[in-house]
Amino acid sequence: MFRTILKLVVVSAIVALASAAFAQQNAAPGTQPAPAASQPAPQGAPPFATAPQTPASAPASAQSAPADVSADSTGTAARPVAFQVPREMSPWSMFMSADIIVKAVMVGLAFASLVTWTAFIAKSFELSIAQRKLKSQLKKINDARSLAEAQMTLGKKTGVLSSFIAAAIHEARLSAGIASDTGIKERAALSFAEISRAAARRIRFGMGVLATIGATSPFVGLFGTVWGIMNSFIGISKSQTTNLAVVAPGIAEALLATAIGLVAAIPAVIIYNHFARGTKTYLELVSRASGAAARLLSRDIDRVNSGVMHSRAAAE
Repeated sequence: MFRTILKLVVVSAIVALASAAFAQQNAAPGTQPAPAASQPAPQGAPPFATAPQTPASAPASAQSAPADVSADSTGTAARPVAFQVPREMSPWSMFMSADIIVKAVMVGLAFASLVTWTAFIAKSFELSIAQRKLKSQLKKINDARSLAEAQMTLGKKTGVLSSFIAAAIHEARLSAGIASDTGIKERAALSFAEISRAAARRIRFGMGVLATIGATSPFVGLFGTVWGIMNSFIGISKSQTTNLAVVAPGIAEALLATAIGLVAAIPAVIIYNHFARGTKTYLELVSRASGAAARLLSRDIDRVNSGVMHSRAAAE
């Protein structure tokens, strides 16, 4: 069940990312800046005017031009320098304006967070169902007197306890005619240990992913932050300005990677510790089931030995 849910989530995440990229590619372009107002053509000077126009007659708008406007060698005013600053400092706008490496880091961390919550939901159902099923089976065989009676009580139900009882019956059948009771119990205990290890591997499946996400996500986010800040400083050196409006967006985009890394790592660590405690409780129930099957096997062996002794006494 856990593997199936994880596959569905991976496919859904890939489809969602592809749809978002396609929508972003086909989105309408942003509002273009208004074109500069065309200056009216200078009126022709009268034929008798030969003196050049004095600076005092320059338009008032030229005198109040901003300091950022630069002039070329011909004396004509150049267009003001336009900096690529996001229109709004929302997480989505910062993501879209980030570098491709930072984008890849953010997408990977978002996918890791999705896997974390998927594992939490799937493992919660799996662990709860397994514990409830095993408790119910242990309650049913509490009054069973033999392995055969316990097997009949459980019926065709599958589970760890059914595997223990089937292994005990199989070992007792194979060891028929052997006088050593200790050897039968030891061989059955080895079979129980194998079943217990298989149950532990099955219930712990997926917890390694949570541990990996919790341990590596902060460092992956830090890598994205370092890369983004490096690109920000390169942009500052190219623009030759230390204006906060130019510097802040790039640094904010870089810090967003660290924030997403923490968002992915903190729940992963908490969920891993939660499942570690739940798994320990389930393995204790598995140990109780192993002990119950061992007790039933011991009763059957003693019952068989007692019948053999009574037969010998009657024969004598």
